[in-house]
Amino acid sequence: MALNATQETSTGPVLELANIHKAFGGVVAVEDFSLDLHAGEIVALVGDNGAGKSTLIKMISGVHAPTSGTISLDGEAVAFADASVARAHGVEVVYQDLALADQQPVYMNMFLGRETVRGPLNLLDRKAMMRETQALVDELDVRIPSAKAIIRDLSGGQRQGVAIARATHWAKKLILLDEPTAALGVAETARVEEIVKILRERNIAILIISHSLDQVFRLSDRICVLRRGVQIGVRETAKSDKNEIVSMITGVA
Repeated sequence: MALNATQETSTGPVLELANIHKAFGGVVAVEDFSLDLHAGEIVALVGDNGAGKSTLIKMISGVHAPTSGTISLDGEAVAFADASVARAHGVEVVYQDLALADQQPVYMNMFLGRETVRGPLNLLDRKAMMRETQALVDELDVRIPSAKAIIRDLSGGQRQGVAIARATHWAKKLILLDEPTAALGVAETARVEEIVKILRERNIAILIISHSLDQVFRLSDRICVLRRGVQIGVRETAKSDKNEIVSMITGVA
């Protein structure tokens, strides 16, 4: 199965956030946030703990609804009742905890909740799922023993690769990555970053949260800075440097 991201894209933004505001009771988590994200672009979302980054990811993916403001996909305003509706619109998320079933093989995790069935009895079509999974991990160069490998037997980097491959398999428009390499070593981090670069080449729009500015400068096209729920600014990565971004994050010149 070919990657969904190879489909024709429009010239407008894949994702557009306009004046997003989110409050939990009297606590404002995100205030007046606006951002657009285009196909084949990686935008990094950075800021200290409590800046509102994960809240934004959860609003885009349907976990939370904005208190006010507009979320648009391909120019059409959307309101997701829950995460399953967001997935139906082609939005996939890879969280730090991966949400993989440790006791199941890779191919079953790839189709978790969306299994392929065959015949009048709707039996699981394991061979078809294995074929599609193996083709995808080969295409993304996710280095695992096979599609039949059990998740618990894989390394952290291999598991992260499987989680990203699963998102790629189902994403039509957008992948959100929430600290995808936080628990990985140097070599495994580099491997996951290569997979992310392949996704960009496939014309998928990617929004990534990362605490590693080295990673942010290696991967991103633009950097969006949040501080205490307030959008401080957006910078083109090639025209900025770490000192500027740190100053924006901390508020210290």
